[in-house]
This record gives sequence, structure tokens and C-alpha cells, in this order.
Amino acid sequence: MAPTSDLPTFDQLGAQIPDNLDAGSVAAEWFKSFSKHAAAGNGQEIAALFAADSYWRDLLALTWDFRTFHGPALRQFLSARLPTVKMSAFALSDEHLCLKRPFPDMAWVEAMFKFETDVGYASGIMRLIPQADGVWKAYCMFTNLEALKGFPEKIGPLRNPEPEHGKWEERRQQKTAFETTNPTVLVIGSGQSGLALAAHLQNLDVSVLVVEQNERIGDNWRNRYDALCLHDPVWYDHMPYLPFPPTWPVYTPARKMANWLESFFRSWKVTVRNRVGGERILDVQHLVFATGFGSYRGALPTYPGMDTFKGQLLHSSQHKRASDHKGKKVVVIGACTSAHDICADYYKHDIDVTMYQRSSTYIMSTKHGWPILMGDRYSEDGPPTEIADIQTASVPMQVVELMAPRRTLKIAEADKDLLEGLKKCGFRLNLGYKDCGFSLAVWEHAGGYYIDVGTSQLLIDGKIKLKNDSLIESFSASGLVFENGTRLEADVVVFATGVGNVRDNIRRVCGDIVADRCKPIWGLDAEGEVRGCWRDLGNLAYSRFYSKHLALQIKAIQEGLFKERYSLDR
Repeated sequence: MAPTSDLPTFDQLGAQIPDNLDAGSVAAEWFKSFSKHAAAGNGQEIAALFAADSYWRDLLALTWDFRTFHGPALRQFLSARLPTVKMSAFALSDEHLCLKRPFPDMAWVEAMFKFETDVGYASGIMRLIPQADGVWKAYCMFTNLEALKGFPEKIGPLRNPEPEHGKWEERRQQKTAFETTNPTVLVIGSGQSGLALAAHLQNLDVSVLVVEQNERIGDNWRNRYDALCLHDPVWYDHMPYLPFPPTWPVYTPARKMANWLESFFRSWKVTVRNRVGGERILDVQHLVFATGFGSYRGALPTYPGMDTFKGQLLHSSQHKRASDHKGKKVVVIGACTSAHDICADYYKHDIDVTMYQRSSTYIMSTKHGWPILMGDRYSEDGPPTEIADIQTASVPMQVVELMAPRRTLKIAEADKDLLEGLKKCGFRLNLGYKDCGFSLAVWEHAGGYYIDVGTSQLLIDGKIKLKNDSLIESFSASGLVFENGTRLEADVVVFATGVGNVRDNIRRVCGDIVADRCKPIWGLDAEGEVRGCWRDLGNLAYSRFYSKHLALQIKAIQEGLFKERYSLDR
């Protein structure tokens, strides 16, 4: 993915915002024209309402896919789809309608709206920018399928209003045992993604069984290294239907998160089957892998002489606690999130630890990074989570890429003392993928960064040793040998070197033929959409938001509502 345009700054547009602007009137006038032409299926007239350099992102509502259109592709999409989807019942919302200024030299009128198609209820967000002639045109349009007509989620006023007397638990156990029936959907993995999807499916009356290899719900968090703590703030991490209470810490310890997932499972009575012995053949119509981003075995590089090393070699996924290595010399290979967490844990247990940095790392602090990146959405004073989610999803990734370098530099300025300290101790820094900081690194590589919660200062103070002046040549019996002739003695080497390829998990269950047919998973395609996920194949926030979209696709297929995707192979 590469942006082919510039930000719509005032200089770029040759326009300014009048002091007495009535954002509501601007939005209403534009939306009146838009809804008129959309209802008539007139793509050519709608195209005239868009700026020359504009975007439209659609999540299932108009394409049955996750698509972002820009330039000529946008106009082609309008001509192809609007005559067929039958948009109607347009309603502009006054709530959250405002003039926003992402930067001092840029502004847009932002508004939310609702509409219907022939099969569903949908929502949208429009962002309008001024033109040199004073006319306002659309810069970003977002459309999103919210529900299927005739098949609403059974929540709120649609939940069961009747009291259930008698043997409710017994009836439920019989229903969920699947002794004489098969579930419609089999979900492999009961982490946050698997549980969120199962809850949505259950509320759409789709029978679902979740299978889990661990003994308890939450063990995918509980079994990782003891020092693990979420680096995303609480406002970003809510589960669907069951938000964290107001007493919840801003940054959640992994074991606390594990227990919360277990309570989520109990609250929603999601059917989960773990290791009980025996064998059962299930005939299911949908198989969903919710097994995490990486491979079950992690990414472990190989070096000459590893077989001669007399110490212990571990991947970070196998590492449990620093206290297991009291009195040992430890080297952690890697310089991103897991490496920092593990090194800090070793330091806190008075264990000699050296971080070996293979390449530069993007660093931002939680103190300054999160407020600048998403403080207007995910914070104590932010909007409701469902509004924050749709606002976040509504910005095409190409626009994120255009805006991110400015925000990255702003974060770097706020983190100036921290970054200068890291440079002085020899830590190699970068500004992230394409100088976009965290914003693209997570989607393109799912790594390459560390969101600092304190370990950077340990490196600055020399409490965690650092080596990055040479490549590893080989292992010896007692440690590592480097190309510049230096050596590093070690009793334990921990590889914090990535999580591997998620298709290994598919291969282990479905075999080579199916795994080889799967498209690459993760990274951004030419339209800025994440490859391989949420279609027929993240973090807590994205599990929360996109699990509903996957559930809606499955329900639409089951009810015969799903239509051909709009040019999926692009």
C-alpha cells in the first residue's frame, strides 16, 4: 500500500474555514444531495459530490467485503454498486456532528448517518472538506453493515423477556453437548477473538462450538511469561457486551485478562469444549481459526553451532518466569515488546541480562503516545466504545499513512528526553515503518516496536545491558560469537524474535492443500485492508469490532442473503 496523494491542507485546497461556519448546515446540505442520488442509484451524480482526491471505505454494506476505493476505482465502484444495493431510509445524525481539526492547517466537517440496503441496516461517517470555490465535498466516506433485516442480534429489548423456571442448566447442557447434532460453526481457539465471535453468533441464533486445547479459558494469556501486561489502555480493550468496570486498571496484567475472559465465557455461556479424551467427528459448515496472530511454534532463527551450546535455548513463547534462572547469565535476542518485558523481569529478579538488538526499533511512551494517537476516542472522557470503534474504522489506512508521520514526530518531540537517553546508551531507533511510527508497524509487520512502560529507562541506566555492534556469527558451547570477534557468555538464551506464520496453525489442522490455498495473512493490501482476516478466513479492539462483521457474514450465508463479493480478487 502506498498513498498516491497528499493531505487536504488549506494550502493544498486553496481554501480556508470561515469563522462563522455552521457545520450542521454544511453537513445537512451535502447529505441531502447525497441521499437523493444514492436512493436513485446514480453513481455519476454522487461522484460529483466528492473531492478529486477522495476515499470510500466499505465494510460489507455495499460490497460484501472490506474495501477501500480511491480515485478512478471509487467512481467505478459507484457506477457498479449503487444501482444494485438499493440504498434507502437515509438519516443524518446530529450526535457527534462537528468541525474537526486534525492539524492546524487542516479541517473537515464530520458527521454520522444511517441508511438501509435491500438486506441490511447500515451506518456511515462522512468527512467533508472545503474547496477553493467555497463548495464542500466529501474527502472520506465510510459505510458499515450493522445488522441483517429480519435477523437482529437478540440483545437489549430483543432479549428473551420470559422467566425460565425449572431445569434451565440441564436443558442448556443438552442443547450445547451436540451429541446428536452438529454446530453450524466450529471455532478453534477460545481467546478474545474466538469468544467474541461466538457471543455474536449465539445472539444471531447460529449454533457454535468453540474448541480449546488449553485446560482453562484464558490460558492463552495465563500461560505466557509472568511479566506480561497489556500495553493498550483499558478504553481500547473492552470485550463486546461486557465492558470492563470503572475500577479496572488502565493497563491490564495478562493473568487478570485471562480471568476476565473466563468470566466473559461464564457470563455469555459460550459453548467451549477442551481436552476430554476420545474422538468426535463434526460436520460443520464454517471453520474459524481464532488461534492468535502467530504460529504455535514461534519464529526461531538458526545459527551455526546452536547444537553445541551447553546452556538453555528458549523462544519467548516458551519462557515463563525470570526466577527460573536465578544465578544465570541471560541473553535475550530481540529488541521489541517481548524482549523488553522479559529483560525487565530478569532485572527485577537481580539476574544478569543482556538485550541483543538485531535491528533498529520504534519506541514511544504510553504517557505521550496513546493520548496523541487516540486520546480523542479511547480515553476517560472519550465517546462510547461503539462510537470510538466506528470512528477509528472509518479512516482509510491510506489516510492514516498520510497523517501518521506528523503524529509520529509530535510523539517523538514529547518523548525527546527518553529518546535522547536511548541514543546515548547506543540503542538504535527509527520512526517506524515509512516514518509512520506505531500506526503502520502494527498492520504491516505486527512488530518492530516497543510501547514503553519503563524498560527503556532500565536500558538508559545500564541496568539492562545492551549489545548491537555486530551480527551473530555462531554459537559456542558457552555463548554467542559475533562477526566482529567479540563474544557474549550465556547460560540461557531467549529468542524474542517473532511469532511465526499463522498458516502453520491452519496447516496442522487442515493439511497442506488447504493451508497452501490460503492467502497471506496480515500486512496491508493495495487498498490498505488487512490481508486474509475477517473474511473467510488482533488485538482486543479489533477482535471486538470485526468479530461482529465475521458473524454477520456467516449469518447472511446461512440465511441465503449473502451475495457475491465485489471483485474480491483484486
